[in-house]
Amino acid sequence: MLGPQHVGQRVVVRRIVGMRDERPVFSDILGHLVEASETHLTVRARSGAIRVPISEIVRAKPVPPRRRFTPTESLEAAAALGWPAAEQASLGDWRLRATDGWTQRANSALAIGDPDLSPGEAIDFVQQWYRERGLVPAMSVPVPLFQRLDDELERRGWIALPVTQVMTARHAELTFPPFAAVPGRLALATTPSAEWLAAVGGRKGPLPDSAVGVLTSVPHVRFAEWYGEDGTLLATARGCVADPGSRWLGLSVIGVAEAARRRGLAQRLIAALVEWAGSLGAEEAYLQVEQRNTAAVALYERLGFTTHHVYSSRRLLG
Repeated sequence: MLGPQHVGQRVVVRRIVGMRDERPVFSDILGHLVEASETHLTVRARSGAIRVPISEIVRAKPVPPRRRFTPTESLEAAAALGWPAAEQASLGDWRLRATDGWTQRANSALAIGDPDLSPGEAIDFVQQWYRERGLVPAMSVPVPLFQRLDDELERRGWIALPVTQVMTARHAELTFPPFAAVPGRLALATTPSAEWLAAVGGRKGPLPDSAVGVLTSVPHVRFAEWYGEDGTLLATARGCVADPGSRWLGLSVIGVAEAARRRGLAQRLIAALVEWAGSLGAEEAYLQVEQRNTAAVALYERLGFTTHHVYSSRRLLG
């Protein structure tokens, strides 16, 4: 049991809140202990101070200090900086993101670290946060690191979207094929052109005004384009360096017009972005691709990317 010596520490208190079918119903309170007496404990939780009589408490104990992020969590945090949502909030270490429904990454809660709530309470909070904004509750859950959380979402009826594969490579280990002469020109722009946005909108759905902020609101960004001889945009990619240490090049929105595929255009754009990011000090690159897109995964593997981890995407419909 907790005592005065624990005041100021993060604690979890399990209490009885009622009975159901002649069995006790429990609820966990996670927060900082502000008072410990012979009759009650007072915990400052996210919702405010909660006074719990000793008679209702089943178990109470200190919570260990916050652990350091794992490599998976650190990379997910860096990737979140590279795809910044229009509205962002924190639930402990979790990142809540909303951008008018455009893309799962910009409209989902990213589960990393500790939400400072019990799993059930954290899921309920996420559900309410998105519903208040008129959005479908959604979560991005690195697995197997948070497999239990993903299993709980499954149990609660959250549907699974295609699994996303996160791939990484050190710049020095990337291997690009010899580029044959291809008519056209490559451009790296600091802002997306109207043609670039139209091409991306055709693949990811119509872009709300807030989507441009997701694409541009980072410290360093380039929009790669390949134009054919007739001036038609044939390929796009985006590269950003957004983490505080400028370690990572984030690659996204890589796409080639169907009629222009198998000409090495995607590799050309990636190579150009790697060279640009290297001038800023970045030494590694990451990208996110649906696991079912086997052709894209194979291309990135040929260049030298390997799978770092995967994450489960979930939505609660209805």
